[in-house]
Amino acid sequence: MNYLITNFGYVSLLFGQHVRLTLIVLFFSLLIALPLGALVSRVRWLQGPVLGVLGIVYTIPSLSLFVLLIPLFGLGAAPAIVALAAYAQLLLVRNWVTGLTTVDPAVIEAARGMGMNGWQCFWQVEFPLALPMLLAGVRLAALSSIGIGTIAAYINAGGLGVLLFQGVVTSNYGKILAGSLAVSVLAIGSNYLLRFLERRAEGFRQGGTG
Repeated sequence: MNYLITNFGYVSLLFGQHVRLTLIVLFFSLLIALPLGALVSRVRWLQGPVLGVLGIVYTIPSLSLFVLLIPLFGLGAAPAIVALAAYAQLLLVRNWVTGLTTVDPAVIEAARGMGMNGWQCFWQVEFPLALPMLLAGVRLAALSSIGIGTIAAYINAGGLGVLLFQGVVTSNYGKILAGSLAVSVLAIGSNYLLRFLERRAEGFRQGGTG
């Protein structure tokens, strides 16, 4: 704890880097996962192949994927963002597809009967009803990115993993403890916030379909 107290500014800097890395990963992950999941939910035969490929990507060891991306993107945050976004796809697409495919067809038919076109039906009916499952996927993807993101320090991506690697190399247990505590705080805080949003969305869904 002494290291954390005496080097709070440095730990805060790395904490901020880790938060920024996670947010960037989630942003680009959602840019890919939202249209991909919507497509897979419409074209059902794509579900098996797409989720199968994403499952294979998810099983690749993180350090190996980081190293494989270095020739393309160099050292730094870029290969880490690409790798973490790739890992997040399985969690996001699977939950998004589940959310969209479990919307009651009768609700969709009722919306169409009210004169909504396909685009209006999607944004005003399907999206809100599938949102809780999507947010559950975002929560899992965020926690995954926070955890795997610590390894990204090995390729100079910054973040709290710097403390862990430095602590191991120099046998500085103060750095290891500070890094572990900071990662735990970030993960627990992110989980609580996203779980709260997930419950709010679920409450909205139940109120809208009740």
